[in-house]
Parts: sequence; structure tokens; C-alpha cells
Amino acid sequence: QTGGLTSFDSDGYSVGNSGEFNDNSESYVGWNWKANGQGSSNTDGTINTTYTSANTTSGFSIVKYTGTGANGTIGHGLGVKPAWIIIKNLSAAEDWLCYHKSLGATKHIKLNKTEAVGTATSRFNDTEPTTSVFTVGTDPQTNGSGNNMIAYCYAEKTGFSKFGSYTGNANADGVFIYTGFKPAFIILRGTNAENWIMFDNKRDPINVADDLILPNQNIAAFSATYLDMLSNGFKLRTTAVGGNASGQEFIYIAFAEAPLVGTNNIPATAR
Repeated sequence: QTGGLTSFDSDGYSVGNSGEFNDNSESYVGWNWKANGQGSSNTDGTINTTYTSANTTSGFSIVKYTGTGANGTIGHGLGVKPAWIIIKNLSAAEDWLCYHKSLGATKHIKLNKTEAVGTATSRFNDTEPTTSVFTVGTDPQTNGSGNNMIAYCYAEKTGFSKFGSYTGNANADGVFIYTGFKPAFIILRGTNAENWIMFDNKRDPINVADDLILPNQNIAAFSATYLDMLSNGFKLRTTAVGGNASGQEFIYIAFAEAPLVGTNNIPATAR
């Protein structure tokens, strides 16, 4: 897109004048993960990747492969089991498919839709990721035959990232979710037909966090009292069905403001 993202730079990235990236006087937010440079082909799976760039310290990799339309495995380069995987077919108009460790490989959820969690063997072949590969089935959303595919893989790192689930209680004095770090970025999603909801500490520097973005909707950010970002996790402060419906399971993705972990891989604490 002319005027969009114009380059990846050594210290960030550059944008043009497109309205989606840099409209006059509009506010924007961006979230960034560093992989490991240009990457290379990975042959750990039955489907060789054309590009795998893995940052094993932060637990993030970018994987590009050509789909086969048949069950297969793909190397992610992380060295540990991924907790969250986002896959997009670049060659066809398909949904964004997600694996989340709290749902397991028999389930899937779509980043661009409000659909409830689905069950389909054809997405991940009902097979959990391993320390070296993730599995795809026959569906074009994860393995379109002859299609260019991209996957973003995230592994859980103590003191830096946390992936899990909680059960809502429909109370403004809501549940507390322990992460072991002060979150900078949180994504919530109910397993029923709900929106994805994103929070970050740049738009919400103080509690209560109330500046919501819905990545599955093309609407502006809006305000609603929702949660507190705390020194070791986050706490729900809403009765809203989308984040705290009674008895409903919610998945979450959280990343730290600053990694806080000792050399023994245990979160550092105050004396």
C-alpha cells in the first residue's frame, strides 16, 4: 500500500501518509515484537518453511510457508512449545486462525470474527505443538494448497509473557489474574460469541484501564471501565459480558512493561 508502512528500520519503522497509518492529527497505537533478522528455511517439519525468524529470548517467531492442503508439521524455531499461534493465508480471502494453549489444538478461534470457539480437525489436525513444530490440517485457513501462509508464534516466557484463561463472575470487583509481571499489553476474548478487546499502557497510563480497541471491528477506540493493570497481573473492574460474564471462560494474552525475572528464571520480587 503506497503511503503505508514504507520500511523496517534498525531502530523502528517508517510510515507514509496513508490514513490507516499517518492521517493528519489522528492518534495511532502500535505493538511491536522483534524476531531475529532475515531468518532462513526451517526443515524441522514435513513442510519446509521458506522463512523462519525466531527470537528465542522473547519467545517470538515469524514463519512463512507454502501450504500443501495435506496434514503436515512446520518448524517454528522457538525451542519450546508455543502458547499462541496466529496464522493467515496471504493468497486467499481467509480468516485469521488462532491456536491458544488454554483452548488446545482441537479448538480454534478467529482473530477477525466474533464467532464462538470452533472445533475442526482440519485446522490443527487435533495435534498440540511441540518444542520444534506446530501441526496444520487440510483447511485453507491454515494450509491452503499452493498458498503463501504466514504464522506468528509466541512462547510463554517467565516474567515477560503469559497466556491463559479465567472464568468471569459478572462483578465489578472482578477476578484477579496473576501474570508475574506488570502488564503493558493485554488481549481478552470470551470463548462464546464475543469481541476481542485490547488494552495497553500507552493509551491507559493510569488505572482504571478504559480505552478499548476491538481488532475484529473497524470502529474507533472507545471508553468503558474495564480493568486495572497491576504490578503482578490484572484485575477485572467490569460487569460487561464481553470481559466478565458470569461462568464464561475467557482467554487472555499479556506482555510485560519490562521483563522482571532473575537468572534462575523466577520473577524477581521486593524484599
